[in-house]
Amino acid sequence: MDTITHTLFGLGIYKAINKENMSKREKQTLLFTAIGASQIPDIDVISQLWDTSGQYQMWHRGITHSLFLVPVWALLFFILNFFIFRLKSWRFFWIALLAVFIHDTSDVFNAWGTGYLEPFSNARLTFGTIPIIDFVIWFIFLLAFILSKKGSYKESSIYRISWIMIALHIIIQSIQGYALYKQYEPRYEQLALSASFLPWNYSVIGKDENTVDIIQDSLLTQKHLMYKLQSSDNSNLKKLFKQNPKAQTLYKWSPFVVVVDNEERLGIYDPRFYRKGQSFLFEFIEKTQK
Repeated sequence: MDTITHTLFGLGIYKAINKENMSKREKQTLLFTAIGASQIPDIDVISQLWDTSGQYQMWHRGITHSLFLVPVWALLFFILNFFIFRLKSWRFFWIALLAVFIHDTSDVFNAWGTGYLEPFSNARLTFGTIPIIDFVIWFIFLLAFILSKKGSYKESSIYRISWIMIALHIIIQSIQGYALYKQYEPRYEQLALSASFLPWNYSVIGKDENTVDIIQDSLLTQKHLMYKLQSSDNSNLKKLFKQNPKAQTLYKWSPFVVVVDNEERLGIYDPRFYRKGQSFLFEFIEKTQK
């Protein structure tokens, strides 16, 4: 998910906890823990500063998003809370544990995926049933904020209901996405799913031999073939990988790629992010390079 959504998750955790009997310092600790732990897995973005071998694509959402690192991050916040706020309470450890778990798990549901099982598996776990920016989640939290300001209901109760609504939204989206995936699975050798910003709509990306279809579909509408792409799979990619290490990383990272080999360029791109004739995950070299 995007940074704003992860921040909203942190605020949602903070608001969902009854703070009537908490001191000011405890509330500050709770806010720091909920938001900080909701963001901490994305600390891997700093790896761009020393990436000289084109590995950032694998490092981002890699080991820092591992399920096995969740208690480590939670323990870090337990220690930070002691040194910063002079509070030693295991309650905040469990809150941090929940916040990190929500971050890592929510990222699995979008097309980007995570190294959820690293270091035991380098595979990127991705369902593709929730968009990276999910406006439904934003709307639910906005509605909770508005209702909490009216004063008719307890704030913590409103936000707990909002979490139930978000969980139901993700479940409904994922069930529909899975149903579509199973419909298309017999037709293609390789298949991936990418949720649209419009709820209950998906891009189905299927590859059969050298052809990649990108289909807009849902369980409630007629399918629409958006793009039919040709991949030059027989091309030798050694020169590309040698001159552009990011391309080799992308090749390992993506479920499958489209190979471009024409008079101008040799490259690969991830078709899940193909829009208006271009994928923003496209690594290539110019044929004029020596």
